[in-house]
Amino acid sequence: PSPPQLAKPHRPHLKNMKIQTVTFVAFSALSLGAPTSTTKTRSILTQPAARLARSRMPLGSRMLRKTDVKAETELEKFQAKLEQQFVEKRIEMLEETQADRAAQSPIGSIGGTAPMGEFWDPASFTREADTNSVKRYREAELTHGRVAMLGALGFLLQESFHPLFGGNIDGPAVYHFQEISRVAPNFWYPVFLAIAVAEVARARIGWEDPTSGSLFGLRDGYEPGNLGFDPLGMMPKNDEQASIDMKNKELNNGRLAMLGLSGMIVQELLNGKPILENLHG
Repeated sequence: PSPPQLAKPHRPHLKNMKIQTVTFVAFSALSLGAPTSTTKTRSILTQPAARLARSRMPLGSRMLRKTDVKAETELEKFQAKLEQQFVEKRIEMLEETQADRAAQSPIGSIGGTAPMGEFWDPASFTREADTNSVKRYREAELTHGRVAMLGALGFLLQESFHPLFGGNIDGPAVYHFQEISRVAPNFWYPVFLAIAVAEVARARIGWEDPTSGSLFGLRDGYEPGNLGFDPLGMMPKNDEQASIDMKNKELNNGRLAMLGLSGMIVQELLNGKPILENLHG
């Protein structure tokens, strides 16, 4: 007789273990990036969400960032306000200082015009100078300004109209002195004599007698530049403010002429062309 066949025992826990094993392998493949269609689909769907999740800022951080931006804006406004107040205060102090120096100066506020203020002396020539030195500085400024105004006008005039010496002296005015010396060597002697006479007359009006011991002293009652020479009657007599305005105009035009004449000389030395030819291009 054949041996009896034993009935297979019912083992439901083995079936559950198989299911768990398959599930574990599947999840392992997904976690390791196995090239399955499911993994690819999931990565496509989850990447934008992951990027969005990474870029999203917590609510508290967003509120703090807005607060920081507002604080920075307020700080910038406050700094700008402080800087404006500092500049205004500095200008006020500078104006007060210039007004005090102008009040104490023997030449007053004449020559101090906008935008430089009442007493503009950036190099501090007059800071420790005595009264006589300040007056000499103003006398020199006026004299050189007047000469520069005549010189600037002469440059433009003699380059366009030169009938002397047969009209042969032409070209840049910066070389006319040498040209005249070559054509008429004795021409400059009477010119130098006229300049010497004018300078002696000016010295006799405003300067002290050098034999008295003061070689560079100005007379006490002398106003720098006031030689009493006004053939056209341009200086107002009875209007003090109009007289001050006229003196300021003379000083400012003289200062501009000194700069302008220096520029003319340098320009002609550089390119050897007359000034008007440079202006015409």
